[in-house]
Amino acid sequence: MRLKVSVNPQASPLYKCADRHMAELRSEGRLQRLLEERVIDRFLKCGDPHHGFARIYCPGCWHDFLLASSCKARYFCPSCHQKRVLAYGDWVEENVLAPVPHRQYVFTVPRMLRPIFSRRRGLLGELCHIVERLLIQAYTGAGVEGRPGLMLFVQTFGDLVTFNPHIHVLAADGVFRADGVFVALPAVPVKLLEQGFRSEVLKLLVAERAIGERLSASMLAWRHSGFSGHNGVRVRAGDAEGRKKLAQYMLRAPFSLEKMTYLPETGMVMYRSHMHKGLKRNIPVDARRAMARTALPPYSGPVRTFGAVRRMVFHPLPGPAGTRRRVGSGGASTRGRPGGRGARQVGVGAAHSQSL
Repeated sequence: MRLKVSVNPQASPLYKCADRHMAELRSEGRLQRLLEERVIDRFLKCGDPHHGFARIYCPGCWHDFLLASSCKARYFCPSCHQKRVLAYGDWVEENVLAPVPHRQYVFTVPRMLRPIFSRRRGLLGELCHIVERLLIQAYTGAGVEGRPGLMLFVQTFGDLVTFNPHIHVLAADGVFRADGVFVALPAVPVKLLEQGFRSEVLKLLVAERAIGERLSASMLAWRHSGFSGHNGVRVRAGDAEGRKKLAQYMLRAPFSLEKMTYLPETGMVMYRSHMHKGLKRNIPVDARRAMARTALPPYSGPVRTFGAVRRMVFHPLPGPAGTRRRVGSGGASTRGRPGGRGARQVGVGAAHSQSL
């Protein structure tokens, strides 16, 4: 009987790194969450028929083969997570996003504040609420009666697999009126978003007693505080593939095997950065520290929806040529969707819809 291997993580530099250093991670106490140990253990068994397989056969010719089980570890196993990303892109374009222009917004916090969010992961959800309020206020101030449609993605990794909490937003580039008509609007100015984001995040951290009022006042006065926003990526109304790829990018895995080379003699990973090509050198990353931070709890929601997007997920609306698109009001979990079971739905509701 033939064995068909759908994934082969044992050949990847990430597997070699995890296999060698898992015992060290346990003995040195670097696995701060039980989840991290479970996810890495499952990854080391991914694609190995000794840990589970399915027998598949054709009822016509009776040809059969064995298919090894995969680990399905979100945000850690690049192969298993990539399947989820591709399925999510198709699902969100077919069932959620309206054929209107969309824009990407990105909000980041300064490096000196990032350890706070690493220790207190619950604050990442508060960042989503802050971004949601800022964008709704900005669109409301445009003078057009309607509600925006926002999808927010929590990412906690940067280009070099360092802990870098930031929020990606896939937003309809305008608002939906009560009658369902979409009205395109100009992009929200970056400076306006940066100032509002800095002020609200510092208020949050002071209220949570994560920083003192003195530091908050100093950072409000700094010319370059480290808070940033970006709104330069826009997708046209007719570009369905562009919307799909943008949603997939926001749900991508932290590790890229194409950028990774494992050096067993030093226990380091040489990670090539697409963002630092001018340096003309690889940037070493401690492999053990990078591994321990990327596991995502099961049933946790890296995706949050607000405004018009929430309505599009639940109530069917007849479309042209007999098609149907999900639209509606109210909020609920999106259990069963490819992007991740139980992604939390939060926010105020009108028309349209990894942390790690």
